[in-house]
Amino acid sequence: MGSTGADAPLEELTVLITGFGPFKKEYPVNPSWEIANDLPKYLPSVRAKTAKPAAHLPPVRLLVHPEPIHVGYAAVRKLVPELWDLDQQKHPDRPKIDLTIHIGMAGPRPFYSIERRGHRDGYAMKDVDNEFLKDQERRNREGKDWVWDGEPKELLTELDLDDVLKRWKTHSPDDADLRISEDAGHYLCDFIYFSSLAHLHKAGEKRNVVFLHVPSDTTTEKIATGKDLLLQLIRSIVESELTRRGKL
Repeated sequence: MGSTGADAPLEELTVLITGFGPFKKEYPVNPSWEIANDLPKYLPSVRAKTAKPAAHLPPVRLLVHPEPIHVGYAAVRKLVPELWDLDQQKHPDRPKIDLTIHIGMAGPRPFYSIERRGHRDGYAMKDVDNEFLKDQERRNREGKDWVWDGEPKELLTELDLDDVLKRWKTHSPDDADLRISEDAGHYLCDFIYFSSLAHLHKAGEKRNVVFLHVPSDTTTEKIATGKDLLLQLIRSIVESELTRRGKL
């Protein structure tokens, strides 16, 4: 993230953001998409909580995938390589993605969590198309041609989530319940996360991706809160990564 020298101006960064569509009758609106949708084109200036000066960040472009992600295994597997577009064949005029944040709903729990790891196996629930993943069958049939052949059972983001969490809490309201999670749930949230992690891992790229779980509440107030917390998460990740690289 950022390839300039220590004394050179910081280059613009691009953050890709995705949210999911509905997946259960009791959740006709998915807050992850409501939070992702209609974000500003660039990360706004920080609203200082303390007298300490905010870090001077480069321009951070927020690129939201233009529609909610279909909650289906086949759709996600096809889409992830197109999202990253590492060879810039699908989106030749789009800037290279520096960071991706996938967002999904985590039921009625009131807190927000960033996931550390994604899982290759254990997807035992049907998707919205009433389909199982059936990867064991596919793995047996395809052998070394299976999309995740050679990939470990777990892959972790390469972002320093412990540092990110500290910064995120600093930038967010004091009453915000923000956490790190070690289990993304073995459903479509976990699946899109591991799909991104594995795609980058196979390509030898740095795994600059994280999954954000948000509560199911879709009231106007909670969606506004979710948007603000997402923006502060992005700010925290950029600060963390640039500091780690000696750019701040």
